[in-house]
Amino acid sequence: MTGQTQHDEIARRLGALDWARVTADLDETGHARIGGLLDPAICETLAALYDRPEVFRSRIVMRKHGFGSGEYQYFAYPLPDMVARLRLLLYSRLATIANEWSARLGDPARYPARLADFLARCHAAGQRRPTPLMLRYRTGDYNRLHQDLYGPLNFPMQVVVLLSRPGIDFTGGELVLTEQKPRMQTRAQVVPLSQGDAAIFAVNARPAPGPRGYHRLTMRHGVSQVESGIRHTLGLIFHDAA
Repeated sequence: MTGQTQHDEIARRLGALDWARVTADLDETGHARIGGLLDPAICETLAALYDRPEVFRSRIVMRKHGFGSGEYQYFAYPLPDMVARLRLLLYSRLATIANEWSARLGDPARYPARLADFLARCHAAGQRRPTPLMLRYRTGDYNRLHQDLYGPLNFPMQVVVLLSRPGIDFTGGELVLTEQKPRMQTRAQVVPLSQGDAAIFAVNARPAPGPRGYHRLTMRHGVSQVESGIRHTLGLIFHDAA
């Protein structure tokens, strides 16, 4: 399958999704799963990029910064074709939902329909460093709960795609989301993913209905400890970093 054919197939799969369901899931829980977004061969090709330092701008060892255990690398511009295409296609689908969330929360931010226009805003504000990244976890690694905020401009959702095979390439290492409602204890959710599945989730907060209108629920995400093997994931963040 050629690169263009792969891009066309991913665009077809995204176009065939029940976006009303995706929107409802995001509204209800702050996350939505897209099953089988990428074929195994594409997952393997993307995971192999991790050992090509020329396509990345920086490498982070989590333990050095207290982020957990494991490592990740931020891609450099220009992004690899598949990474750039996924980011573009997903943004175009999520911008409408992002604008609805902003309106519900009384946030004046509005997101343009085109990713290029949103990135132009980021770059004008001094956020010029690309944020899509690849993460590698080995046995014993984990990622502490966090938010991927890289400057004053943020897109309210992000996406992760699992590139490895759970139960075969690794065990453990589940995506964990937490939600903090004002004056209540934290709620935790585990999002099961298979190879090629994507999860969309809130970067910082999501709106939730209440007796006096919508209020803000703070969300964080992390990864539970990998019990064995190696786990690769692709992270797609739509705002760039300062």
